Amino acid sequence: MKKIRNALITTFKWFFGILGILLLIFVVLSFTDIPYYAYHRLGTSHAKNITKPDYIIVMGGSGMPSPEGLIRCYYAAEAAIQFKEAKIIIALPSQMTDSLKQIKLMSKELIIRGVDSLRIIYETKGFNTHSQVENIKELITGENNEILLITSPEHMYRSAKTFQKAGFLKVNGTAAFEKPVDEILLKDKDKSTKLQVKSPAFRYNMWSYMNYELLVLREYSAIFYYKIKGWI
Repeated sequence: MKKIRNALITTFKWFFGILGILLLIFVVLSFTDIPYYAYHRLGTSHAKNITKPDYIIVMGGSGMPSPEGLIRCYYAAEAAIQFKEAKIIIALPSQMTDSLKQIKLMSKELIIRGVDSLRIIYETKGFNTHSQVENIKELITGENNEILLITSPEHMYRSAKTFQKAGFLKVNGTAAFEKPVDEILLKDKDKSTKLQVKSPAFRYNMWSYMNYELLVLREYSAIFYYKIKGWI
């Protein structure tokens, strides 16, 4: 019994020791630009020269109303205005019988921003990126269509690779990056000596970069899973 107890104590020591080291690395990285570069790389991996897309595909993400949903609609509307001949596909699990469902709110946001409702197509049955792509493939007519993906930065690589795996040869992407406030405007102009007031890096960047770290770790886990499943 004593040996088992000692073994458990040793195991817990190792576990919490490793956990502490990982936490320390996590915090240290938040004071560097590495999390942002990893996040940015995922978002720009398929940012090619856009010529004339046949379809603009908006991946629903967290739905509506949400920060992700709104910013994706913003980018999708900008693309729709630029490429007036392209059709827009909104992919989000939903029931079309209810006009207040999230996918209807997304289309309403596009219409408010000047997009003709007749250009909008709905994909409501997919429950993850892979199933959404398979369903979108059934909706799109013709061959060699050029598609423009609108999704969050961390999701761009996986979604583009999934479309390519499904047989789409011309896949471009516009990641819905946020546009933060200029750092100069966040700096304290008074003679305060408090670090949390004087340093935007401590007040904002550290927490933002921690969030990037979580997003990147989560997304790489999803990418690994998709590779195992043969979806990318």
